[in-house]
Amino acid sequence: MKKSIAILFIIMLAVIAIYNNNQTKNGSPDQIPKIGFTAPHFSLSSLDNQTYQVAGKRDKPVILNFWASWCGPCREEAPYLKEVYEKYKDRLDFYAINLTANDDVESAKAFVKEFGLSFPILLDETGKIANLYQVISIPTTYFINTNGIITQKIIGATDPGSFEQYMKELVR
Repeated sequence: MKKSIAILFIIMLAVIAIYNNNQTKNGSPDQIPKIGFTAPHFSLSSLDNQTYQVAGKRDKPVILNFWASWCGPCREEAPYLKEVYEKYKDRLDFYAINLTANDDVESAKAFVKEFGLSFPILLDETGKIANLYQVISIPTTYFINTNGIITQKIIGATDPGSFEQYMKELVR
């Protein structure tokens, strides 16, 4: 019995050590994709071959929208996202993050062309950023203030009125 308890204790210590090691690799423990916490830092390349970065304090608030070309709700909200971006583009940064690990670049390009999207389309080719932000369903949208703090998270498509309200709160 004592031997079993000792083995269980050793296994628990190993699990804790692995967890703590993963926390260090995945960023600071205060960088958690939850409301009230610092948004996890990252940089990604885009369809226009530029690199965009989200990390800490900024001059403008940020919206991150995780999507894929085959996603029905993503297609539904695309026209509204375009409209909102055009209205607020001088007051915020808007990044649409294509889950390229589960999509493909050509389909993303076709989607962008179909809807006439002009905001940056970032490519998450490995799925690392989606995992970092714990994206389990798409679309998922994060609202991040100028201090780098997540102020709102929307899982799934939202209605235009709610989205507009979150935008107004973010840019005031």
